[in-house]
Amino acid sequence: MKKGQIIMILAVVVGLGAYAVYLQPDPTSVSTPDIGEQIESIASGDEEFLEKFEAARLIIEEHYVDDVDHNELLQGAIDGMLEALGDPYSVYMDQEEASQFTESLGSHFEGIGAEVMMSDGKVTIVTPMRESPAERAGLLPNDQIIEIDGETTEGLSLQEAVMQIRGEKGTTVHLTIERETASELVTIPVVRDEIPIETVRHELIEQDEQKIGLIEILSFSIDTAEHFEAALDELESKGMEGLVIDVRGNPGGYLDQVEEIGKLIIPNQQPIVQTESRSGEKMRFLSPLNDPKPYPIVGVTDRASASASEILSAALIEAGEYDVVGETTFGKGTVQQTIPLGDGSQLKLSVFKWLTSAGHDINGVGVEPTIEVMQPDYFYTAPVSVGEDPYEEDMLNEQIRSAQIMLNGLGYNPGREDGYFSTETTEAVRAFQEEHDLDITGIIDEDTASTLHERVVEEVRERENDRQLNRAIEVVIEQINE
Repeated sequence: MKKGQIIMILAVVVGLGAYAVYLQPDPTSVSTPDIGEQIESIASGDEEFLEKFEAARLIIEEHYVDDVDHNELLQGAIDGMLEALGDPYSVYMDQEEASQFTESLGSHFEGIGAEVMMSDGKVTIVTPMRESPAERAGLLPNDQIIEIDGETTEGLSLQEAVMQIRGEKGTTVHLTIERETASELVTIPVVRDEIPIETVRHELIEQDEQKIGLIEILSFSIDTAEHFEAALDELESKGMEGLVIDVRGNPGGYLDQVEEIGKLIIPNQQPIVQTESRSGEKMRFLSPLNDPKPYPIVGVTDRASASASEILSAALIEAGEYDVVGETTFGKGTVQQTIPLGDGSQLKLSVFKWLTSAGHDINGVGVEPTIEVMQPDYFYTAPVSVGEDPYEEDMLNEQIRSAQIMLNGLGYNPGREDGYFSTETTEAVRAFQEEHDLDITGIIDEDTASTLHERVVEEVRERENDRQLNRAIEVVIEQINE
C-alpha cells in the first residue's frame, strides 16, 4: 500500500462537503472535488496521523506471521473507518459489489428482492420488495440473518453477505433468521428470481358508485416520478374522485424522485422534505403547488415502507394534512451518496439527515400513520420450518404454533394456538391437505408447510382480505361524501 493511496482515502472522506444532496441516479455524474488537489493540504494537516498509519502498515507487512495482501489491507482500512462510524448504511463496495449495486438500480437484477443493512453486527432485513421471492418466502423487516446456506454470517461484512444471498434465477438460498416475535431460529428457503424494477402500478377502482384511483409505488428508481405523473394524469382523465397512494414494501430509492412526486400532490407551497448537514445547516425543498388537488388523497404504509417512502408519507400527513392508513414505517432518516474511488470501487456514505416536512427526525422511529390498521395476525407469522422429522400429533413447539395460527387465519380450525399438536390440529391439517391436493396425512411435512405459507401470502394479497388497502379506500369514500 502506498502513502498516496492512504491520502486518497482520507481525501475522499474529508471532501464530502462538496457532494450533492441527492442520491444521484448516475454516481459518476456527481461533481466531486479533485482528489489530487487535496492531497497536499491533507498531508500537511494530518502528517502525524499518516505517519502512524504508515508505520502500522509497515510493521504488519514486515513482521506479521503470514504473508499479507496489500489490497486486503487497503480494504480492511476502509472497512474499519466505516465501521467506526456506527452507521449501518455507510459501506465500502469493491468493484464487483459496486457493479451489482448499480445493476440493482437498473431495470432488473437476479436475487431475492430485499434490502438489507448491518444492525448490531447482524445482517438485517430492512424490507422485502413487494411480490419478491423474499416476501413470498415470508421474510419481514428486522429479521436478522444468522446463517446463509448453513454457514454463519458472523464476521461477514454486509457486502460479503449480500454476495452470498444473491445468485442466479431458479437457485435456492436457505436463510436462517432470528425474529423478535419467534422464540426459535427459523430456516427459510428462498428461490432466487429475476427482480424487475417495476416502480409504479395504477388502476381505477369503482366502489360505492365512486371512482377511486390507486397508485402503487414499488420503489423510487430513476424514472419513478415520470411514471407517477403519467399514472396520475391518466386517472384524472378518467374522472378519478379520490386517490390512494400505496408505498407498502417500498424500500426507498432516489431522493430527487420523491421530491418530484411531492411537487405534484403537496399543496400550499409547503416543504416536501428537509435535509440537515453535519454542521446543522438545513435546506427545505418546497412544493410549487398553491392549491390542493380537488379530491381527497390517502396514503398506505407498513413496517416495510422505508426511506423515500417515509418522506412521502410524512409529507402527506404534515404538509398535505392527508390521512395515512397502515403501520408505523421502518425509520430510515439518512441520505446516502455513492462516491467512486477511481478503480471501480465505491463508498456508499451517509451524507445528510433528511427531516420530515415539519422538521422531525424519524431515524430509528418511523412515521406513524394517522389511522393504524394491522393485517391479520397470520400474515406476520414466521414460515414453518420443517427439519428431518415432520410435525405430528402430541408434539409441542414454536413451529407448530405458527402453523396453527396460519391454519386458523385461513379458516381451518386447529382448536388451539399454543404449539401443542392436538387431535383437532391433525384434522385441520388433513382438511387443508385435502383442499390443496397434498397427501392427506394430518402431518406437517415440508410440502404442507410450504403450501401453507404460499396460501397465506396469496390470501393477504387478495383485495378482499387486504385490511389496510380496504380501509384506505373507505376513508377516501368517506371524505368524498363529506
